[in-house]
Amino acid sequence: MEISDPKAIRALAHPLRLDLLDLVGTAGPVTAAQCGRILGVSQASCSFHLRQLAKYGFVEDAGPGADRRERQWRMPDPRLRLPGGDAVTRQLQQVIVERVMHEILDYAARADDDNPDGFGGLIAGVAVVSAAEAGEIRAKWKELLAPYLLRAVGSGRRLPPGQRHVRYFMAGTPLPDLDEPKDNVNDAHD
Repeated sequence: MEISDPKAIRALAHPLRLDLLDLVGTAGPVTAAQCGRILGVSQASCSFHLRQLAKYGFVEDAGPGADRRERQWRMPDPRLRLPGGDAVTRQLQQVIVERVMHEILDYAARADDDNPDGFGGLIAGVAVVSAAEAGEIRAKWKELLAPYLLRAVGSGRRLPPGQRHVRYFMAGTPLPDLDEPKDNVNDAHD
């Protein structure tokens, strides 16, 4: 799903809505009550935010739940794509990065060693690459994860033994140009 409407992008800039998208995309179809129990928030809050997501087409009604009293929600297209460049998209990207960083920091605080449960772990380093090579790395990263991401879509809450939902995040952040002097730097040693 290509998202270009600034109002739709702004609708995503809420941490609970992003959590709900993750949950509906992997465990769906789910009810607001199930989402509330899993995420530790009220059913009413989940219901409100699911309706807001539905307003912009991120989720849709999947019919009644098992008890026929509650609405189930599913994602019509779990592949959300954002255009780049405008202020609203940058704001949403900031919310997403902050959310992921919070998850990474929470995981690191719980971990007794590099990879206590076999599912997590961090990889960091500085590489020297051209813009074309950076694009190649991103493409290979996406290609590597594609079958696993596809398997997660609608996989539900009951996974085969030994499997878990694991969030992956890749970011390439260029360092400052080491050959260029910084403008507006005051030399405190004069």
